[in-house]
Amino acid sequence: MTSETEISKDRFFARVGELAEEMIAAHGKEFTMGVLVLAARFIAEGKKLGQAPDGNPGQ
Repeated sequence: MTSETEISKDRFFARVGELAEEMIAAHGKEFTMGVLVLAARFIAEGKKLGQAPDGNPGQ
């Protein structure tokens, strides 16, 4: 039996995969890998995500 938590995690993983594919198509694998590694680093360091380096929300 699949738990609600597993279903939720699978949905998030699918969304990240879709976003990664979109990023690869727009900017290539190197950019996409860099963004994902940087996001993991920010999470590990407790830094806020979704913020551009200049302090403005990313768009």
